Amino acid sequence: MPQPNVDTIAAIATGQGKGGVGIIRISGIGIEALATGILGRLPEARSASYCRFLDQNGDALDQGIALYFPSPHSYTGEDVLELQGHGGPAVLQLVLQRCLDLGARLAQPGEFTRRAFLNDKLDLAQAESVADLIDANTVEAARSAMRSMSGEFSAAINYLVSELIRLRMLVEAMLDFPEEQLDSIDLSQRNALLKNIQTSLQHTLDSARQGSLLREGAHIAIAGQSNVGKSSLLNRLAGEEVALVSDIPGTTRDAIRHVIQVQGVPLHIIDTAGLRQTHEIIENMGIALTRQTLRRADLIMFLLDASQGLTAQSQAILDDLPHDIPRLLVYNKVDLLNDRAQQNVETPFPLVYVSAKTGEGLKELLSTILDLMGWRDQESGAFMARERHLRALQQAQRHLYQAGEVLSRAELFAEELRLAQLALGEITGEFTSDDLLGEIFSRFCIGK
Repeated sequence: MPQPNVDTIAAIATGQGKGGVGIIRISGIGIEALATGILGRLPEARSASYCRFLDQNGDALDQGIALYFPSPHSYTGEDVLELQGHGGPAVLQLVLQRCLDLGARLAQPGEFTRRAFLNDKLDLAQAESVADLIDANTVEAARSAMRSMSGEFSAAINYLVSELIRLRMLVEAMLDFPEEQLDSIDLSQRNALLKNIQTSLQHTLDSARQGSLLREGAHIAIAGQSNVGKSSLLNRLAGEEVALVSDIPGTTRDAIRHVIQVQGVPLHIIDTAGLRQTHEIIENMGIALTRQTLRRADLIMFLLDASQGLTAQSQAILDDLPHDIPRLLVYNKVDLLNDRAQQNVETPFPLVYVSAKTGEGLKELLSTILDLMGWRDQESGAFMARERHLRALQQAQRHLYQAGEVLSRAELFAEELRLAQLALGEITGEFTSDDLLGEIFSRFCIGK
């Protein structure tokens, strides 16, 4: 694994703008000389020291708290100095510039956490969860990110890897013997280990999918004919007037997006142009945009007028929707019905009745959306997972499935197990390219 640069980095670790406290973080070699230059001395390790922050002439730039964490007992695993002063942008820049004048360089985005990873203070999944914790927009997402940062996700991956190693050791030992000489106990142990790993991997993948929903959310497109109440439903879900509502067909031209939070899951609701035949050029452009939006959605809510039911024209539009994307039929305007039972239809898709006008049925609608997206209401257990984590878990799962298909061919079985272990190792950073590391840490904020 590559080692971090042997130099000193510095950055403002608090957010932009004014604040009561601002923090500058410095990490690397030469901390003692830098601390002497700006503080007059090296502070006592792991103790808060009240100091003046000095310029090159010995005059005070600011005053505050200095904290020194000697290697290896620090966030990065290197010598770390933190200067906690006043949070004004001007004074922070003065103190930071003084650190740079004393030999530090400005840190790149995510460089402190990257050094923590390279110095084995965090694995890659934990390092990524640092950024996820900072970016979390809901309590549930923050808790999920904290579980990953504390190592729960990594522990689940490490358990799978350790079990794979056990199985691989058993298989390698069995390679020296022909099938007819193998003890039935060895074969039973092999099969039991494989089944246990497959079951544990499925559980981990399910938890990771929950965390991915918390992090990424789901994109829900509202589709249907003109004037079935798509914009009204978006406004009702949003709790405010985010889309223009009119009785004139074709009012909505561009896709209108709004994010709502349901059980901590971000739902990106997208109101689209009504699907119909028209010669109006601008409206046709909106319809073309709608079709592009539908192809990128995680779920299509197909809205129908409950007073009209599923007409032949609506059925034709429904049949023309992307077949690989889940669909939910939503009958709107149920407040206009005298007998809802007469509107029941046989359909292979989930069906919900709502009223965008009164709000009736919205709770059931949101619950159905979460079910279709795979969300399971739980107090704990979700890992804050990224797309690359899901791909790696799914790749490992495919290799384990292939391993089960070639049980009688020990060489192929062993190779599938090796590939499954490699896929899991990519999650924690055991097997990770420098290019991927650069991509991951470049998305962090400076100072972290």
